[in-house]
Amino acid sequence: MKITDIECHVLLAPDMSTGSTSSAQDSFIVIIRTDEGISGLGESDVNPWIAKACIEAPGTHTMGLGIKDMLIGADPLQTEELWHKMYVGTAMNGRRGAVIHAMGAIDMALWDIRGKVEGKPIFELLGGAEQAEVIPYASLQPSGNRWEEYRDSLCIWAERAKGLGFKAVKAEVTMNGPYAHDGMREPYENHTRVVEAVRKALGKDIALMIDVQYMWPDAETALRTIKDWAEFDIFFLETPLWIDKLDDYARLHHEAPMPIAAGEWQATRYEFEELMDRGKVDVAQPDIGRVGGFGEAKAVCDMAAERGRIIVPHCWKTGISVTATAHLAFNTSHCRFIEYLPPSLCVDALRKELAEDGFTFNNGVIEKPTKPGLGAVLNEEALRFFKVA
Repeated sequence: MKITDIECHVLLAPDMSTGSTSSAQDSFIVIIRTDEGISGLGESDVNPWIAKACIEAPGTHTMGLGIKDMLIGADPLQTEELWHKMYVGTAMNGRRGAVIHAMGAIDMALWDIRGKVEGKPIFELLGGAEQAEVIPYASLQPSGNRWEEYRDSLCIWAERAKGLGFKAVKAEVTMNGPYAHDGMREPYENHTRVVEAVRKALGKDIALMIDVQYMWPDAETALRTIKDWAEFDIFFLETPLWIDKLDDYARLHHEAPMPIAAGEWQATRYEFEELMDRGKVDVAQPDIGRVGGFGEAKAVCDMAAERGRIIVPHCWKTGISVTATAHLAFNTSHCRFIEYLPPSLCVDALRKELAEDGFTFNNGVIEKPTKPGLGAVLNEEALRFFKVA
């Protein structure tokens, strides 16, 4: 079997706003074609224009080769070998960042092909099921431009998620900082009021995670607020500080009243090694596309197990990436939750319409995928509608 073509699709929502802090407004889709008629589907959470250039740009020398050029004619079943070939061939331009994110979409598509050829779901190719079921959490999507409106909208979403049977939710409580909702500048004490209200709406039996999107400038400032959050029984606090402040992350590991989570932006196992060993994060959050694909994501999961950390993957894209994340989770015994929104909780048309998840969500849990390969089903009509390049 040989790769005959790599299609790169830039997708944008018609109402996309560059002022919005949500990558659900766009998508980068890869379709790998082969000479035997079997194709593979991949997705990554990255600026799709940049990712398309990373793959389609011709090479100029041995340390800056073109990804597409390297793969045409190759055997798609050699997933590990092809990843290494891409990584070494793009080393001067890649190693981290957008090139690795683009490679993640390609790697996902290669594993999809491999699963279809072998007649196995991807989690079986990764080593089999280590969990009988996976628990998803719903990401609550707030609205409003005053803290009271923000609080009330989160509580409404919390009630809806609870009604759908979710056993865990994550609330975005970001009313300050570099990625504040609608440019809000609410004092930190109002964040405590919002967290308190969401916990009350959920009750005691539903796990609550809080994402503050790099809100605080340093550990000292963060601790002045979150020291009061112990009573809310928070499963983890996500990205409280700028991701490069690893020593401050380590301080939060030692002093915060809840576990600290990070890793949504990290590319390759090497960045996670630094995040876990120097930053001492308690919860590693590899995003399969961004980290570089299934192989790198599994390596991160293994590293976390060796260090006694848990995995809760990041995923804020369509059913393609969500299904990929489910495969990883079933193969990872220390993966506690995955991020998932059913269509009834989606407000973004691109996420809702582009692809059907390759699994069943029932009674608050995700059941094992059964279809060969990835198992997600692409909506070709939606692909054409959202495609801009």
